[in-house]
Amino acid sequence: MRKRLILRAFWIAVIAIAQAPGQQIPLVYDVEHTGAAFPAPPLSSSLNDLPVIEPLTDPFEWSDGSGRSTDFADWARRRAEILAEMQYYETGLKPGRPDTLTASFVGDTLTVNVTENGNTLTLKSVITLPEGPGPFPAVIGMGGPSGSLPADIFTSRGIAMIPFNFGQVMAHTQTRGSEPINRLYPDQITMGAYTAWPWGVSRLIDGLELVQSELPVDLKRLAVTGCSFAGKMALFAGAYDERIALTIAQESGGGGAAAWRVSETQTGVENLGATSGAWFLNTMFRFAGKNVVKLPHDHHELMALVAPRALFVLGNPDYIWLADTSGYVSCRAAQKVWENFGISDRFGFSVQAGHPHCGILPGQRTEIEAFVDKFLLGDTTANTDIHTHPWPGLDYSYWTEWWGTGSPAFPERDRSRAEESWLEIECGAVGGSWNFATDTLASNGVYLQAKDGLKASSKPPTGAEAFITLPFTVSRDTTYTLYIRVDGPWAANNACWYKFDDGPFQGNFSLYSNGWQWKKLAKAALTAGSHTLTLTYRIGQPRMDKICVSDFDYPPTGIGGTAENACVTGVDAAEPPASFRLGQNYPNPFNPVTEISYTLPQPGLVTLKVYDVKGREIATLVNENKPAGTHRFNFKAAGLESGVYIYRLKAGDLAENRKMVLVQ
Repeated sequence: MRKRLILRAFWIAVIAIAQAPGQQIPLVYDVEHTGAAFPAPPLSSSLNDLPVIEPLTDPFEWSDGSGRSTDFADWARRRAEILAEMQYYETGLKPGRPDTLTASFVGDTLTVNVTENGNTLTLKSVITLPEGPGPFPAVIGMGGPSGSLPADIFTSRGIAMIPFNFGQVMAHTQTRGSEPINRLYPDQITMGAYTAWPWGVSRLIDGLELVQSELPVDLKRLAVTGCSFAGKMALFAGAYDERIALTIAQESGGGGAAAWRVSETQTGVENLGATSGAWFLNTMFRFAGKNVVKLPHDHHELMALVAPRALFVLGNPDYIWLADTSGYVSCRAAQKVWENFGISDRFGFSVQAGHPHCGILPGQRTEIEAFVDKFLLGDTTANTDIHTHPWPGLDYSYWTEWWGTGSPAFPERDRSRAEESWLEIECGAVGGSWNFATDTLASNGVYLQAKDGLKASSKPPTGAEAFITLPFTVSRDTTYTLYIRVDGPWAANNACWYKFDDGPFQGNFSLYSNGWQWKKLAKAALTAGSHTLTLTYRIGQPRMDKICVSDFDYPPTGIGGTAENACVTGVDAAEPPASFRLGQNYPNPFNPVTEISYTLPQPGLVTLKVYDVKGREIATLVNENKPAGTHRFNFKAAGLESGVYIYRLKAGDLAENRKMVLVQ
């Protein structure tokens, strides 16, 4: 007990120093949102106005594209921008503390009454207090006194436990307009649960502030924790309220620690299009599939909202749905924020298999206890340098190397030692269910597309007519990655079935794209020698061009290498494109070169011009007759100032405009 009292006294001293002007970075704050006074960043309701950012977004870059800052003095403003984007695009605006809020602590029960618009919502929590006078650090458990963590981690350390009964605010699968919080905010019935539940946690903390004389809880040492959907709940609560000193997010999966962009490259995981519509804004789902690259933020920035306070993330790769490979990449990206501020000991993660969902291993218990000891009890000797994971060879930097360059593009990797086999899809054994068509941007000038109306979403079709069969060889026994070059812009769920040799068909959901792009089809452990890849249709009608079989874990660029099975297809001409289309430039933002693509349904005179935001013509890129088909132009913006520019395509009576952002 004496040691615990000494640690508490030390912690109080640390807090006082941390919050003194000109001293070290604070461990926690007195207010819910330190950046509330900053103006909102640009927030667009139109997908067309949002730039394409394929890698993970830069947490230090200002939302208006005017630059970036890694100075902690600017973090409150930048954090306010990320918070505004997260709520605008994903969860809905979190209401602030109402003017009318009362609280009482009677027996062992905290009661908080929140009144707004003439209606009252009541929160009740039965609190477990340690023996002694306090004040005690406390953990707020999502759905239970300690979330899903063993209670004795906290009780043995003299830490109070406060359950958050989330159903008092909103049901697990809400009915919009019928939840308790909807009575208080009838104009915000579109909000997702991950705004409503953090709002409830914040109001519970408001209540703790009001009853300090009766309830001996140390408001400088509050933690939140939960697992699975409640792990997301804990993460959003910690991200949205800066009065929480420690957040422990256990197996939060898709919509939690995992990054939406990274999850879209995986199969069988909770990606943006597959998460619960009750938990988020309905409008968030316009970013599903191919549009995820237009989301102005991602979930490494959700975690970064906790900085400079402490965050510990737990994962379990035994459960594919949790997307923990994505979560690991996201954690590595978020880690850079704490490292940048020189407080890397305040962020850690442990992704380990071999235990049930929402369970922990003995080693993970020790890791959790280290974070609890340091950030709730003030034990600075506790080792929180914890980054436990099963992916020692995974190059997570691939998603973040562009940060600070102003050009959101994936880096090139040295492929000189890679083993690669290139296959033209149209040169395989092609069944009658497939159409041949030409495109000057396709490898060999030809691609395949399933005929109209064909769909096999629940199970693969049967019969050779439905199949494309491609023989290939590999030189050794190892794991190979298969990439496919596709153009699948029309549907978020473009997909195919595939199988190797005589194995079973497996499904893939990653064949959407913005123009011709390489997408990961599958990974397979193959033995040296000859093999067969069989493809067939599933959902959507992606245009399929070429296959790369590689032992290199990065997608190819451009059209790729020379195909082993190059052939003459006998296709003389492509059907003319069905529509006039101006593509979004890529990359965007850019510096100083970007590619603009456009599609013409018929030949004719074409003009492609660039204007500034005041409508003044900057450059004429194209002014000539062009054939029907898809065309590309590389725009070099050297000499122009940073800012927003408009490019306009005109062909006959047809015209279309798009915006692009130059960052010099």
